[in-house]
Amino acid sequence: MSVEEFPCLLPATRGRRARMRTVHVLRQGDVGDLATRIGESGAGFLRDSGFQGRAGELALVPGSNGVAAAVLGVGDRTDPFLFGGLANALPAGPWTMALPAGLTPATAVLGFCLGAYRMPAFGRKTEDAADIARLVVPPGGAAGAEVARAIRLGRDLINTPPNLMGPTELARAARRALEPLGAEVRIVKGRDLAQAYPTIAHVGAGSARAPRVVVAHWRGTQAGDDAPLLSLVGKGVCFDTGGYDIKPASSMLRMKKDMGGAALMLALAQLIMTRDLPLRLEVRLGCVENSVSGEAMRPSDVVTTRSGLTVEIGNTDAEGRLVLCDLLTEACEMSPDLLVDAATLTGAARVALGPDLPALFSTDDSVADTILQAGRACDDPLWRLPLWDGYADWLRSPVADLNNVSAKPMAGAVTAALFLRNFVKTDVRWAHIDTYAWNDNYRSGRPEGGETPALRALYASLLRILNVTDRQQQ
Repeated sequence: MSVEEFPCLLPATRGRRARMRTVHVLRQGDVGDLATRIGESGAGFLRDSGFQGRAGELALVPGSNGVAAAVLGVGDRTDPFLFGGLANALPAGPWTMALPAGLTPATAVLGFCLGAYRMPAFGRKTEDAADIARLVVPPGGAAGAEVARAIRLGRDLINTPPNLMGPTELARAARRALEPLGAEVRIVKGRDLAQAYPTIAHVGAGSARAPRVVVAHWRGTQAGDDAPLLSLVGKGVCFDTGGYDIKPASSMLRMKKDMGGAALMLALAQLIMTRDLPLRLEVRLGCVENSVSGEAMRPSDVVTTRSGLTVEIGNTDAEGRLVLCDLLTEACEMSPDLLVDAATLTGAARVALGPDLPALFSTDDSVADTILQAGRACDDPLWRLPLWDGYADWLRSPVADLNNVSAKPMAGAVTAALFLRNFVKTDVRWAHIDTYAWNDNYRSGRPEGGETPALRALYASLLRILNVTDRQQQ
């Protein structure tokens, strides 16, 4: 990947030919050392301006010909979002960074790119690259651009209007992202889909835009037949009306993000492949639309899943677990060393944890602990919720093996995860991510719109769980 894919970045070779200014990044205790960095006059200006060096505090230093430099306080934080406001706050032109110990160039580049992100234009006028601040990529910074590229992919997919991102378009986007990196991508549709993934077909029956399933296979250049197998599964509901159990209008406004689980898994797959990890990878995405029509699924329908279990439809707005269950069954048929699924599955998880904390469920304590530790270490947190067996009976049905919703109006995220567990083999290590996939408002490095929380945590944790090495980080 070239850093030139990002308008906000400049390769170091090009930056040397331009007049560069420096962002001096300071810990709060380093404020007294300002004079050695920006000169006595600049330090005096910042003292008189009340600059404290608090985390996220940015000051522009005047010179004889406009802004001469900038100073960014980071406090004791190490997260990339510290740098998320720079692209919008710095004057146009090339910039470099002077970083303190404990902050890596990759972190700075990642944060800068996340803050520079803009939604796809769709005819809207965009900024010229000459009119924006651009960061000259330091040695070691390109790794941050690779992570930013994966996050940008996820954000772009989620932010695309639903009339332009149906099941077919999502499947094609997956193919465009994965095939150039060496994956074999198959798109399943029609009778083949109905036979292999009956619950996805049932969910998609009400829409004029027929469902698609993406199945991709890849292995790293250093991965042999005995390399660990990672399986990723994503919910790709491109728009969710709720079906006959229709959502109120206010709840439908953001339903273009209901394919956020598929976007997250696709972004993670892209990063794994870009880094050429020594593993085998399978990706399965259920691309579908949940609509209302004479062909749509009904409450009280009974559908037979790929596994043979029958499911009564207690609520047509609980379609995400139906999209996932056949994909999880197929993934387990390959006996993966680790199975991870992601979905914008339940409002209950958001009530419990809010928008920033994806809920984590796992059948393996070691897997869960590793993901949580990685999330804390890279400032990409998750929170574990239990697969509480005491609630399993809440999914009983008098006419089928399972109901797709609980008989009680409590613990909705837990019972959804318990439903999915029925389709995961007991000897497969499994992690389920219930995510929001959206920023409700702008924050540094996190513009309003689609988001891929847990991406960095999952990537860092799978290295440990599968015992594989990212040679680019060595």
